[in-house]
Amino acid sequence: MPRSRVLPACVATMLLWTCAAAASPQSGAKAETADALRARATALIYEHQHDEAIKLLRQAVALAPDQSATHRSLASALWLKMLFARGAVTVDHYLGSFNRARVDLTKPPPELVNEFQTSITKAISLSESYVAVSPKSAQAHYDVGAATGLHASYIASIEGRLLAGFRAASKAYDEHEQVLLLDPSRKDAGLTVGTYRYIVSTLSVPLRMMAYVAGFGGGRERGIQMLQETAAAGGENRTDAMFALVLVYNRERQYDAALKTLQELRKLHPRNRLVLLEAGSTALRAGRPEQAEAVLTEGLAMLAATTGPRIPGEETLWRYKRGAARVALGRLDLAKADLESATSAGAQTWVQGRARVELARVALQRGDRGAAAGEARQAETLCQQGQDPVCQEEAKKLLRSSDGR
Repeated sequence: MPRSRVLPACVATMLLWTCAAAASPQSGAKAETADALRARATALIYEHQHDEAIKLLRQAVALAPDQSATHRSLASALWLKMLFARGAVTVDHYLGSFNRARVDLTKPPPELVNEFQTSITKAISLSESYVAVSPKSAQAHYDVGAATGLHASYIASIEGRLLAGFRAASKAYDEHEQVLLLDPSRKDAGLTVGTYRYIVSTLSVPLRMMAYVAGFGGGRERGIQMLQETAAAGGENRTDAMFALVLVYNRERQYDAALKTLQELRKLHPRNRLVLLEAGSTALRAGRPEQAEAVLTEGLAMLAATTGPRIPGEETLWRYKRGAARVALGRLDLAKADLESATSAGAQTWVQGRARVELARVALQRGDRGAAAGEARQAETLCQQGQDPVCQEEAKKLLRSSDGR
């Protein structure tokens, strides 16, 4: 499956936080209280405390049932909890390596699905009623775009209906383009428009033409610029745009820019350990294993002190990353300990496959071609099972090297 097939789910990750921002058009004491609850919930989501955030957002809905934003925020928190439980929340999943964006295809609990559907349906209905009353209101159009954009991301990332998700996203794009026409100062709308512009620019020519027909605009540079403008403008969408830029910069191999953005995110959200994971991973991609090892070691210490929820097989993912950094540094004993841990029960299949690739490298560096061949064969099988063709090809190369070819 070509890279373009994962792009709608890539949208889901890059827009993780869009739906938690932007206040409802209404105001007043009751709405302010609901907004305060939403703000607290957003902070908890950034710390991966989804259950606590959901409780607060249910209270916000009870206080302001006529606000699209409260229902949208609750739906967003429910969706993020489902996505977090699947483990497909790292940049690795959206760089074009995997044949599918979802590694764990288990269905989410039906009660979460039902509550999400109820919340997002209400959010869309209320936002559309705002537009009917105030067709020239930038905020009303923003709410429609944010709600429909969240629904599109859910369709693509949870239901796995990528084409349907992309179609649904066109309304979000149109609505936020309308926001920018009505009020060019609304840089928050640039998050959606800029993201889709960038994504369309990466599609194959036939798919790009289909996207244009569907109403999407393109332009890689303009898309990135809009994300940068949203991040620079500050406000509630600043973090959203920064997370999107981390992914875009990694895809573009602009690693210095990605690392700088991750440093800023770490200052904003010091308890978000996945920021450290991405910093270590980015340093590794940039060919800076010493920096990667230091950051990942710090992150593992943070993980060990964490009592909250983890993504599936999270510790094994950290250990694979640090093990790979240690292989590059020639610290083979330490690397082997990390990598063997990364192949243990509970590790996601793709993590096990990539860890076996690194173990094959360890064996080759030690001159043990037989062990290297054995690790490479296991890696090839695991990479195939994990739908990771890039890893699979690397395993084949190592197998040829171990055979002296």
